[in-house]
Amino acid sequence: MSDTLVVAVSQSGTTTDTNRTVDLARSRGAAVLAIVNRRNSDLTDKAHGVMYTSDGRDVDMSVASTKAFYAQVAAGVLLACVISQAAALGSDRRRHELLSALRELPDAMRTVIAGRDQIAEAARRFAPPKRYWAIVGNGPNVVAAEEVRIKLSELCYKSIACDVTEDKKHIDLSSEPLILVCAAGLVGGTGDDVSKEVAIYRAHKATPIVIATEGDERFAGASAVLHVPAVDPALAFVLAAMVGHLFGYEAALAIDASARPLRQAREAIEASLADGAHTDAILQRVQRDVRPCAESFLDGLRGGLYDGHLEASTAARVVGFLRDLANDAPLEEYQRITGVVATPSGFIDDLIAALTRAIEELTRPIDAIKHQAKTDEGVLDRALVQQVLAAGAGRDRLTYRTLKVLADLDPAVESVVGFTRYRIDGEPAGDAVITIVDRGGLSTEVPSRVERNPQLVGTKRRVASEREVLVARGRSDGRLLIFVPEVNRCDPRRVAGLRPQVRPPRRLGRRNRDRLPR
Repeated sequence: MSDTLVVAVSQSGTTTDTNRTVDLARSRGAAVLAIVNRRNSDLTDKAHGVMYTSDGRDVDMSVASTKAFYAQVAAGVLLACVISQAAALGSDRRRHELLSALRELPDAMRTVIAGRDQIAEAARRFAPPKRYWAIVGNGPNVVAAEEVRIKLSELCYKSIACDVTEDKKHIDLSSEPLILVCAAGLVGGTGDDVSKEVAIYRAHKATPIVIATEGDERFAGASAVLHVPAVDPALAFVLAAMVGHLFGYEAALAIDASARPLRQAREAIEASLADGAHTDAILQRVQRDVRPCAESFLDGLRGGLYDGHLEASTAARVVGFLRDLANDAPLEEYQRITGVVATPSGFIDDLIAALTRAIEELTRPIDAIKHQAKTDEGVLDRALVQQVLAAGAGRDRLTYRTLKVLADLDPAVESVVGFTRYRIDGEPAGDAVITIVDRGGLSTEVPSRVERNPQLVGTKRRVASEREVLVARGRSDGRLLIFVPEVNRCDPRRVAGLRPQVRPPRRLGRRNRDRLPR
């Protein structure tokens, strides 16, 4: 392979299959150029030359990388122009057109972002009710389709088909899927053919959403058309990919938002339980407070909002509990249908479990991808993160930033010796009050100021306001504390709190203990 140039494109520079291929090619005499984002990675050592797509820091570090993709495309265009010039192929005029279009591409991308409301509207309208999704494209738009497929799969937790536009009619239109058609920059007969394919999709009761160049009116038969600015046809696929990225983001938000009535119902139940009233009074209060949430959920269910992402068995279970709860004698009705001897506490526990299962099926934490790149360091498997979750902090209440900070702190913590969970009512900037919800370990033996004065002040107020993890040392006892903000899923501006008491590892000297990161 001494007459071969290999161009290896990688975000992390540590992917095993890419690097193994480079090793094999290089061992047979090939020259290797790398387009890579991460400096000092394995690929940079294996390549003869490197084009970095960052300015010294990683642009993105996950499978759902977007900026890295755009940077790789730009680097590829630059490299192609230089290679063609060195090989005396192509023309200076065409290279000038490509490079000029590349310089103008950021302005076109800003225009796409400015039209995000239209993309969001299409996502909210079509994404939640559809169980089956597909993405198609042809020519350079195949690249956009394959890229968008990755992002939509990661953000929305969907198994998504990706096909060439004209092949789709031979595959699975019987499933009546949502089809995202990447058709930006199409000219002449190719655009005409794609418009005919879109008409075929619609005739099979599919829901085609077309990404087309502004002014292209050939796709009137689509369920929706999302326009992008006119750029060089060779680069138009980048704008199609960008619309797909935004569509995936907004679709994940829309799916996640469909769980709001269920989250509000669970919040209402937890608030009733926290008051510590008599069980019969709690059940009556739950009946009253959950009713508007139940009506909102049932309206969405009747309208098909949950058809795409809520399992039928889960929906049936939640509906059964809500129906029993609306009955004048909920326990007797629940016992009559299930044959289980019902008690107020048992019924409420089962109701919470049903709501939690439905919420988990609909939750799309857009700031925390479930399946990170295989080369990324773990987050959820870190001991400190696991201790925080075990203390009662819900996974859907911890932002990805919080999880990352806890994972980074993990090496500095030998063990968690106690914890205290708080509930905050009111705005941190106002007259918010704080109460203790749960305690464990050493914390049960230590008196708390909150028991004497429920006003949210001092360090706890700072953490609630800034919503950032904070490491501090207790003023009176010198114990090391980590303040962890829990975000309210129904209202991310509201924060609850968790305060693990930790012991630094023995390997850290006293001087280093005092320098633990914040």
